[in-house]
Amino acid sequence: METVANQAAGGNQGASEGGSDHGLGGNFGLGLWVTLFAFLTLFLLPAEQAQASDSSYTVTETIETFEYDIIEPEHETDWSTAPAQASYGPFRVISADTVEMSGTVDSYSPALFQKMLQQYPGIKRIEMIDCDGSVDEEANLNLARQIRRAGISTHVPSRGSVRSGAVELFLAGLRHTADKGAEFVVHSWMDEDGREAKDYPANDPVHAEYLDYYAEMGIPADKARAFYTLTNSVPFAEQLKLSRGDLARFQLLH
Repeated sequence: METVANQAAGGNQGASEGGSDHGLGGNFGLGLWVTLFAFLTLFLLPAEQAQASDSSYTVTETIETFEYDIIEPEHETDWSTAPAQASYGPFRVISADTVEMSGTVDSYSPALFQKMLQQYPGIKRIEMIDCDGSVDEEANLNLARQIRRAGISTHVPSRGSVRSGAVELFLAGLRHTADKGAEFVVHSWMDEDGREAKDYPANDPVHAEYLDYYAEMGIPADKARAFYTLTNSVPFAEQLKLSRGDLARFQLLH
């Protein structure tokens, strides 16, 4: 009985040991798969995520690149380095070749005009918007001659107004033109002593100064004298508005 029991026990032990070997082999295999899965998770998945991330980044860059258009300027202007809309006394620059004029000419105006031409050498046109004359006739005629020497044209737009000594400036333009509806107003001049043109003898040199100026600006002598006479027929304190017919009759448009 003991022998049978020992055999049975030995058989049970062998079966138990055999079962134990089989259990260790199963656990080892399972551990190996877990290790491989962890390896794949740690090394392969981050690489795939990085690749996906890189691909996403590349697409984003491509979209952003095509969303922006760079437009180059067609050309540069000579006046781009100077302040836009700059003012010089009664003059205001509005483009590379054009200025607007409004206000009164004084003793500083000729120097300011020269400074403007240095800053904007391409100026070729003056739009006379609201010009009421001058408080310094000598400076006014000086400025007029500067305009002519510079080869600048003058123009009075519709509803623009040119009065008193500003008419002399208008005539200074290399070409002097006006739209229909432009206003021209004249009256006699008056000196610093309060004397007007009629207070001086007809042969006084002061009259010749104006007549010579008109001739210098290209107005025929007979037209110049007739225009000067008409201008001085109106007292300084009054105004005479010229018609379109007057402008043509005295050849004030060119």
